[in-house]
Amino acid sequence: MNLEQTFRKSLIKGYLENKVFYFISNAFINLRKDFKLLTGNKMKINTAHLTLKTDKKVTEEVSKLRGYIGNKFKDYPLLHNHFSENKFLYSYPLIQYKIVDGEVSILAIEEGISTIKEIYSDIEELKLKNTYEVREKILREKTTDIRTTNEEIHYKFLSPWVALNPNNHSKFQNLKMWKDKKLFLNSILIGNILSMSKGLGIIVNRKIYPKTHLDECEVIFKGLNMIGFTGEFKIRYKIPDFFGLGKGVSQGFGTIKEITDNEI
Repeated sequence: MNLEQTFRKSLIKGYLENKVFYFISNAFINLRKDFKLLTGNKMKINTAHLTLKTDKKVTEEVSKLRGYIGNKFKDYPLLHNHFSENKFLYSYPLIQYKIVDGEVSILAIEEGISTIKEIYSDIEELKLKNTYEVREKILREKTTDIRTTNEEIHYKFLSPWVALNPNNHSKFQNLKMWKDKKLFLNSILIGNILSMSKGLGIIVNRKIYPKTHLDECEVIFKGLNMIGFTGEFKIRYKIPDFFGLGKGVSQGFGTIKEITDNEI
């Protein structure tokens, strides 16, 4: 029995005996070396956070920022998620663009770190609808962890969470009671967290349940008016600051940050 068969057998056995959720990533299926099993212990993730200090606050959409950087450095697929004209990268984005309170930053994860290191010294201005002079660049590297926890961790959305798609939007709207809508959104949030983990090659073997406090807001996503959500949630799962959840992660939607005791 080879390595893949052994792992598959143990995972299936664990599922049947313990009735836990296992999400097997493409990294495992392809037997990549970066396969990771999250069993409650810390799973280390390398990140780099680039902050661009500009001469004035940036008030434009993150999609314009992403488009500018992607076009300026076309030879780096992780910056724009395009391999070629008709081929896209469909995975958890390893480069994520953010504009929070008028400040621009770019989050790089794992393989995305080398890309950011290679290009950031050449970013002297941001030509969006307006032109912004980059006066200072701050690059911080960090090794953080993603893991299940025994205690709830409190998070807030720094940018609207785009939870719904055309398929489940009508279902959400047809729910009359807010309690039912909340349960529906909670299930989507769980799916988003597990999808993020899967995209990073992580298998989660414990059920996770969020407690949410959300408000609806209007967002423009891919040129369409859609429902987004702001607010907070608690969950027994450690997620690094500035990671995104839901749709439009590479464009800054669904960016989260842990709320510390001092901020409550």
